[in-house]
Amino acid sequence: MEYILMSPQTCTISKEARIGAGAVIYPNNHILGKSVIGAGAVLYPNNIVEDSEVGDGAQLTASVLTGAKVGGGAHIGPFSYLRPGADVGENCRVGDFAEIKNAKLGAGTKVSHLSYVGDAQLGENCNVGCGVVFCNYDGTKKCRTTAGDDCFIGSNANIVAPVKIGSGSYIAAGTTVTRDVPEGAFVIGRVRQQEVASMSEKYAYVLAKKRQKQEKKDGASADEKGGNVNGSAEAASEDADGKGGENA
Repeated sequence: MEYILMSPQTCTISKEARIGAGAVIYPNNHILGKSVIGAGAVLYPNNIVEDSEVGDGAQLTASVLTGAKVGGGAHIGPFSYLRPGADVGENCRVGDFAEIKNAKLGAGTKVSHLSYVGDAQLGENCNVGCGVVFCNYDGTKKCRTTAGDDCFIGSNANIVAPVKIGSGSYIAAGTTVTRDVPEGAFVIGRVRQQEVASMSEKYAYVLAKKRQKQEKKDGASADEKGGNVNGSAEAASEDADGKGGENA
């Protein structure tokens, strides 16, 4: 069974590329270089796949892969970016606006949206929440992070490399991790929420000043519009008087 190319006129397929049996290529896909598309894979519209491997039964939607590898049954996109060295395991999920660079994701791991995973190795069945950043660059050199299996990394966490995160650990949302995390640990590193009366009063004062400024601006605008209307009415009256004089 050959692969299915739904819109040859909108697709680009390199002569060096290989596409497995039963793969489905939707419109506006570009398979470049020595890319390999596995059997039964589905490329929904608007992907660019360059020198990359896509496993059997994997699905891509509106994403860019360059020098990357995607395991069988994985779901990529929409709007994912897999840069050189990205190695996404079987049945993984990489969602919208997630970027993977020089990093390996173990089977079943999910990076669902709005996250950056760079220079890292994650084990199997990990969950990387929304807005997580693997901080791999200190301004002079790149450093790596490793995480074991079954880790939960909550939304908006910063993982500052080099660190090791043990299997089964839980990183609470908003935490910045700068030290190694033992297996099975629960880590929370955000500032405790508190209500500061002096700051609320200061903010209320700022809001009041903004409202006064806006009211003054609105009043000036209304006066200007009123002047324009009166001026137009007076001009119309003068025109009418003038025309009346001419007709008399």
